[in-house]
Amino acid sequence: MFIQSFAILLVLVALSLPIAAVLLIVGLTMGWLHSPMPLYVAGSEIFWKVANEFTLTTIPLFVLLGELLLRAGVAERMYAATALWLNRLPGGLLHANIAASTLFSATSGSSVATAATIGTVALPEVERRGYNERLFLGSLAAGGTLGILIPPSIHLILYGMMTQSSIPQLYSAAMLPGLLLALIFSGIVALICILRPEMGGQRIEATWKQRFESLPSILPVVGLFIVVVGSIYAGIATPTEAAALGLLFALVLAAFYGRLSVRMLNEAFVATMRTTAMIMLIVMVSYFLNFILSFLGIPQALTRFVSELGLSPTGTIVLIVVFFVALGCFLESLSMLVTMTPLVAPIVIGMGFDPIWFGVLLTILLEVALITPPVGINLYVVQAIRKRGGMGDVIVGSLPFVVAMFVLIGLLIAFPQIALWLPSLSG
Repeated sequence: MFIQSFAILLVLVALSLPIAAVLLIVGLTMGWLHSPMPLYVAGSEIFWKVANEFTLTTIPLFVLLGELLLRAGVAERMYAATALWLNRLPGGLLHANIAASTLFSATSGSSVATAATIGTVALPEVERRGYNERLFLGSLAAGGTLGILIPPSIHLILYGMMTQSSIPQLYSAAMLPGLLLALIFSGIVALICILRPEMGGQRIEATWKQRFESLPSILPVVGLFIVVVGSIYAGIATPTEAAALGLLFALVLAAFYGRLSVRMLNEAFVATMRTTAMIMLIVMVSYFLNFILSFLGIPQALTRFVSELGLSPTGTIVLIVVFFVALGCFLESLSMLVTMTPLVAPIVIGMGFDPIWFGVLLTILLEVALITPPVGINLYVVQAIRKRGGMGDVIVGSLPFVVAMFVLIGLLIAFPQIALWLPSLSG
C-alpha cells in the first residue's frame, strides 16, 4: 500500500496540482480503496484539532516578523555591512551573500523569505562587479536554505510538534550545524575563487573606519536574535511568546528607520495571511493523510520492511538519506516534512537514534530539496528575482552547495555530537 500511495502522490505532483490538494486526494483515495469504513468523516475533527494547536500560532508570528524586517530596510543595511567586512576573502560578495543569509535566517525562520530578501538586495551587484553569475545565483539559493535550519526555524517547530520533541532543544541542536554549513559554503566559494580568480569579481575597497562604522547595521539583527532565540534558551518565553517579542522588536526597528506606516503594515499583514494559509492548509491535510495511513497500518508495514532488510542502524540512516534526496526532486520541503516524518521518525527513534539529532539531519535533507531540480523552490525564487536567462544557470550554480550539504550530512552521521553538544549543556 505504501508503494501504491507513493505512486498516486507522484502522479498528482506531476500533474502540477497544489500540494495540499495532492495530499488530500491521496488520503481520500487510499481510504476509499482499502478501508471498509468512511475515514473521511474524521477529517473535520482532525482539521479543527490541528488548527487549534497552540504551538502552531508561532507560524503566523514568525512569518509576520520576516515580512516586517523585509519592509523595514534591515536587509539592505546588513548586506552592505557584511560586504565591507568580508571584502578581502576570495569571492568577496559571494561570502557576503552567505553571511547575510545566515544573519537573516536567525530572524526569519523561512528559506523562501531569506532567499528572496537577500537576493533582491544582492543581485544588482553581479554585473556591476563582474562576478560569475551562475556561482552568484547558487550562493543566494543555497544561503536561503539556512532559513529552515538556523533558529527560529518554522520547520523545526513542526518537527518538534509531530515527534513530541523539545523545540528549545531542537533550536540548540541546529545552531552549530547551521553555522558549520555556512562555513562550508564559504569554504567552497573560497576554493573555487582561488582556483578560478575570474569568478570572484571585483573586490570592494573598504577601510577599517568604514567597517566599524557599518557595525550598527548588523546590531539590530543580532539584537533580534537575542530577543527571540535567547528568550527561548533562557526559559523566559515559549516559542510563541518569543515570536511576539520579536514582532515588537521589529516594529520598533521599522519605526526607527522611518519605514513604519499603515500601508507597510497592510502589505505585511496580507503577505503573512497568504503564507500562513498555505502552510496551515498543507499541515492540516497532511495530518489527515497521516491518520488514514496509520489506520491502514502503512507505518507499521514500512517499519517491518526496513527491519527485514537486515541493515545496520547506520545503513538504515544512509538508506533514509538516499530516499529523501530522491523524494526532494518531486516534493517541496514542507510537504516532505509533514508527510514523511510520522512514517520515518518511529523507525529511526526505534533504532536508538536521538530524535533531536534526527530532526537536524532531516532538516538538512529538506535543505537539499530546496535547491535540487525540478521542484527546488529556492531555485525558482532566485530565478524570479533575476527576471532573465534560464533556470539552468541557477541549478548549475547551486551544485557545489549541494555537495557542501552532503559533507555536513556525512559529518553529522559520523559525529552526532555536532548537533547534540549544545542540547547536552542545557539538558
